[in-house]
Amino acid sequence: MWKRKDEEPIMNPAKEPPKEVSTVSTMPQERKPESWVESSKTTVAHIGKSVVIRGELSGSEDLYIDGQVEGTIELREHHLTVGPNGRVQANINAKEVVIQGSVKGNVKAVDRVEIRKSGSLAGDLVAARIVIEDGAFFKGSIDIQKGGDAHAKPAEPKRTEAAPPPGDSGSKYAGVPIEAKKLN
Repeated sequence: MWKRKDEEPIMNPAKEPPKEVSTVSTMPQERKPESWVESSKTTVAHIGKSVVIRGELSGSEDLYIDGQVEGTIELREHHLTVGPNGRVQANINAKEVVIQGSVKGNVKAVDRVEIRKSGSLAGDLVAARIVIEDGAFFKGSIDIQKGGDAHAKPAEPKRTEAAPPPGDSGSKYAGVPIEAKKLN
């Protein structure tokens, strides 16, 4: 029929050195949590699904929790992510907190707290910025403070005392400011 124009002669394997072939790994590369934007310097500690920790947890690196933690978590200069399998019953102090799992306890963050749609938080929240996705669960109070002030003790609210209206003992009006208007 027809002949190939570019036929190559069969090489003698003894005369020509073998070509280098790159190795392809079938192992999937480790996936980083979605919430992290990492630089090459950042170290992230990982608590796996089967790990249970009870007590005080503190560190000087970012932390990803997919297991169970009970007690307190102190990461004042670092990020904390509670993964979708994470179950935390602790008070948390961190620079930034992302919740994809379940947290029961108070959360204080210098920068921001983000509760993803799969996440739930039952506890009070103190942060400079707060993100709660549609479908997320939150039960507690929110105190938004300027950046860097989240770890400071909140100021006591000022009470204003006002005199009760004439003819009243004042018991039900204590602490409620009263505005007077002149009627024509």
